[in-house]
Amino acid sequence: MFYCDSRHIYRSTELDAIPWLIHGFGTRRSGIPALFENLATLKQAHSDSCISADGRSGVLGRGDALLEDAPGAVIAVKTADCVPILLVDARHRAVAAVHAGWRGTVARIALRAVQAMSRRFSTDPRDLDAAIGPAIGACCYQVGPEVAAQFGLEGRAHVDLVAANRAQLLESGVTAERIYASNLCTMCRPEDFHSFRRDRQAAGRLYSFAGIVAR
Repeated sequence: MFYCDSRHIYRSTELDAIPWLIHGFGTRRSGIPALFENLATLKQAHSDSCISADGRSGVLGRGDALLEDAPGAVIAVKTADCVPILLVDARHRAVAAVHAGWRGTVARIALRAVQAMSRRFSTDPRDLDAAIGPAIGACCYQVGPEVAAQFGLEGRAHVDLVAANRAQLLESGVTAERIYASNLCTMCRPEDFHSFRRDRQAAGRLYSFAGIVAR
């Protein structure tokens, strides 16, 4: 279940149960960069590239998933319709933040991030909790034939990016009962969320973050 807290940040009640975890999905009123001095982000490239943050902050390179297990560190991805995914390995106290637009989804970035956590932290996918934050819904995401074909559809079609990424998480070994989706459409809710499809170049960015409480 997702709820909006007093700082205008959406949180997952399931992830709230993990005592060492810092997490949230920002809105247009959150001001998340100002909340964390040690925030790490990426120059996002709609790719399948996963980067280990290793306790660093700032912009760490080109890629679409950040991995972290350093106490006191916070990682984030930025979206404005694309799908943000937070992966949490409670056993190894490790997290990942994933940015999945349609190109990243086709590149299987969600699955690659789970695989990267397995290599980097010895994560068992069955131990992962995965929270899928606000993104453009199938209700609003109609695409042309070229993009639709990437998802096995014909002609102009509505694509469900959240469902496609959920399928990748399941394929990677994450269990269905540990995947939590906000089901909040960024285009439908202009009062809460930026949307590139709705606002084009005027759109801001939403920060989705995960971190580890300092010991």
